[in-house]
Amino acid sequence: MSFINKKGKTSAWRQMVIRQQVSDVFAYGQITTTITKAKETQKHVDRCVTLGKKNTLASKRELRSILLPNKEKSVDQLVKIIEDYAKKQANRNGGYTRVLKLGKRAGDNTEEAILALVK
Repeated sequence: MSFINKKGKTSAWRQMVIRQQVSDVFAYGQITTTITKAKETQKHVDRCVTLGKKNTLASKRELRSILLPNKEKSVDQLVKIIEDYAKKQANRNGGYTRVLKLGKRAGDNTEEAILALVK
């Protein structure tokens, strides 16, 4: 996690990057990012799906605190997580996302990856 724990980056910056990427994964189904960001975000996306499977008031509140508004409102994303993703993954015990390596980016030679939800 060399990029996430970079000098000069605050914990608030790291948390915001992860929250934005989690929201984007649920809004678009997949995102393209660096491998280190994808692996860190993968943990949080899987946790969100697990919270959606619980479907309690406390889990809904925790999900709302994680999701940021982007293409859809956070309330719409919350409903989508609970009704769509959590019900599709009801029989799984984990592994709701996958990281697919793409190769190196042309500009700065950083390894890129796709973080996608498993269907």
